[in-house]
Amino acid sequence: MMQQAIKITDSIFWIGGNDRETDLFEGLWELPRGVAYNAYFINDEKRAVIDTIKGDKLSDYMERLVSITQDGGGVDYLVVNHMEPDHSGSVSIMRRLYPEMKIVGNKKTIEMLEAFYGITEGLIEVKEGDTLDLGRHKLVFAGIPMVHWPESMVAYDTTEKVLFSTDAFGGFCALEGGIFDDELDMSLYEDETLRYFANIVGRYSAPTQKAIAKVRALSPEIICPAHGPILRSDPMRVVDLYDKWSSHVTDEGIVVVYGSMYGNTKLMTDAIARAACEAGIKDVIVHDASRSNLSYIVRDIWKYRGLVLGSCTYNTELYPPMATLCRALKNKMMKNRALGICGSYSWSKGALSELRVFAEQGGDWKMVEPNIEVKSSPTEADLELCRELGRNMAAAVRE
Repeated sequence: MMQQAIKITDSIFWIGGNDRETDLFEGLWELPRGVAYNAYFINDEKRAVIDTIKGDKLSDYMERLVSITQDGGGVDYLVVNHMEPDHSGSVSIMRRLYPEMKIVGNKKTIEMLEAFYGITEGLIEVKEGDTLDLGRHKLVFAGIPMVHWPESMVAYDTTEKVLFSTDAFGGFCALEGGIFDDELDMSLYEDETLRYFANIVGRYSAPTQKAIAKVRALSPEIICPAHGPILRSDPMRVVDLYDKWSSHVTDEGIVVVYGSMYGNTKLMTDAIARAACEAGIKDVIVHDASRSNLSYIVRDIWKYRGLVLGSCTYNTELYPPMATLCRALKNKMMKNRALGICGSYSWSKGALSELRVFAEQGGDWKMVEPNIEVKSSPTEADLELCRELGRNMAAAVRE
């Protein structure tokens, strides 16, 4: 049974696919519920495909495309909004199947088409504000560079007010039966959209703000992202969420992350978390840096105002999983957050001093005292200092 294209409007169709086999997105981020690769087809006097699909999901894509082009009309244009291979991975086969098809992209896209696939002919370069006339449908192009690659752009159908937004406004999680926001439990998908934003897009918050301004000016009635649900019932909600996240507006809450070999550092962070709860903070999220996938830790840190990092010392340095987290957080360039730190050691110090360096260089952090350093195992006096830090963190995230 051939898979069928799914109608979005009378002349716009979803021809994407779901990936429930890939364990790690970009080889890094866990995908316990998979991911969708969305692509679209516009049926008009001239026919256009918006993006392709990851190479190993080509059969899903081609079956849906054939289901809507089996009248022999072919494809006139392939619009490449984003060159990352999960969206451009089938460009070469599309060129072979439709040799007369023109490939549409901006200057940087065209450079990447040659670099990735050796394609140098049959290309149409579009600039900001250019229009591609399909007949009834008119596609207008706008660049959203660094959301999250330099060539990223959106295509806006002025006829039906549909925005093809590439990686902007999308998220992890395969489309489980429904493909539209009004067919799905969006609480799950919004969590996965935040996880996607925090780990993939968040570093580029300033360019994201510029992209949001362009999208608001267009006022789309449907947003068709490259991952996640198609947004037709309340398309601007995800724009508002992106606006919040890229403005570094946070919720009242504290994320506590610890790295512990034998449980002594965990005792410290448990005392901090308990004291914060007793001080009235309802959202306290605790992660073991050795066991929680980095993507979930970063997601929660992006969401909440307070962060506590606790690490044992390992061979005179920061515990390796904590060092990985600190390096990732420094890359994200977060702002407007409160930070508390604590560390432990046995025969050589190291962890707390490195956390202090991170506090100074790793982002726009407001330090919350006390900094706590414990030798081997915490005493009751040490744990009372931890409780003091928990109470002070609670006060800091309420400011």
